[in-house]
This record gives sequence, structure tokens and C-alpha cells, in this order.
Amino acid sequence: MSLRILLADDHKIMREGLRTLLEKQSDMEVIAEAENGRMTVQLSRKFRPDVVLMDIIMPGLNGIEATRQIVAELPDIKVIALSMHSDSKFVSEMLSAGASGYLLKDSAFEELGKALRTVVNNQTYLSPKIANLVEKDYPPGNSTKGSPALPVLTNREREVLTLLAEGKTTKQIASILCVSVKTIETHRKKIIDKLGFNSIAELTKYAIREGLTSLDT
Repeated sequence: MSLRILLADDHKIMREGLRTLLEKQSDMEVIAEAENGRMTVQLSRKFRPDVVLMDIIMPGLNGIEATRQIVAELPDIKVIALSMHSDSKFVSEMLSAGASGYLLKDSAFEELGKALRTVVNNQTYLSPKIANLVEKDYPPGNSTKGSPALPVLTNREREVLTLLAEGKTTKQIASILCVSVKTIETHRKKIIDKLGFNSIAELTKYAIREGLTSLDT
């Protein structure tokens, strides 16, 4: 039986390249592609892939939040972060969200194949550089450094914060999340109250610093 894979990356050329390489493998099949985190969650519900290859920085809903939602709702699905970021914040956030692997985009394809086969056997796979980082910054017994950076916000509040940081209006966010404008205004007030920021500029800086979005999304 083929390993069923969902590709999540906002760059089409990246998805096409991965699909071409993966489908040359006799035991692998790309069943769907997503260009943002929200679509990734929706397609995961629809197709129930074995593994999601997840970029981290994506518009709307980033890979960290998408991973958190997928793992919570569909625990049989494995998630591998495939990112250009080796920063410890991204690594710790993805692992805390429930990812089973973390691979850098400059890794050889052979390593990706190994990672995919490893996580479906209920094991964790980390790129050597990432494994060294985890061992150095998060030694055994240290349960504090790996905690989520945003424990105070709910999943929906993180979604709203991400969209606010991307410049979306309250009305646009309400449409994207299929809720009322008043609901978004309530979420926005709670976010500001919890984080102690008084402006969108401060919220945006915070979202970028915490890896919820980036300047190039």
C-alpha cells in the first residue's frame, strides 16, 4: 500500500518539485496539495493522508497552527515540518504542536524519504542539524523550553492574530472564518487585553517575532 502524502506549501514550484520526486517512489503517492494552513486542515479532514509535509510560514494560518489543529483532531495523521528555518523557536513550536518530524528544505531527497518512512512507524525524525539543536537547547528533563510561545491565546485567537498581522480587515477576517464581524471584534479585544498591546503595529511585530507570520507572506 502506498504512503499517502499531502503537500502544504505556499510556493507552487516547491509543491510541483516535491510531487515529481515523491511520485517516482513506488511506495508513495501525493493525494492533495494545499497553499495555506487553513486549506491544509480542510484537506486533511477530507482525504485523511498518512503524512502531511508542512511548510511553516504560510498565509492565513501558518504551519504551526495547522499542525496543532490536525494533530488534535486527526491524531493518526503524521506531520513533518519541511522548512528553511532552523531557528530554535520554529523547531520547538512545531514539536510542541505535535509534529513527528522536522526537515530542512536543503536536505537531500533521500533524507526526506527516510523521514517519511520513519514517522509512519510512529518514530520521530529530525534533520541532523535540527537534532543537534534540540539536544543542545532542550536537554532531557527540561520541560520548560519546549512549551508553546502563545499558551495564553486560544486557537481561534491565534488565527485572528495571524490574519490581523497580514493586514486583513475585521470584515475580511469574519468572511474568511465564516463568523460575524462582532465575533471578530470580540476576539480582537481579547487578544489585545491578553497580550497588553494597544495597536495593530504592536500585534504585527509580536506575530512576526513569534513565528505566526512573516514579512514576506
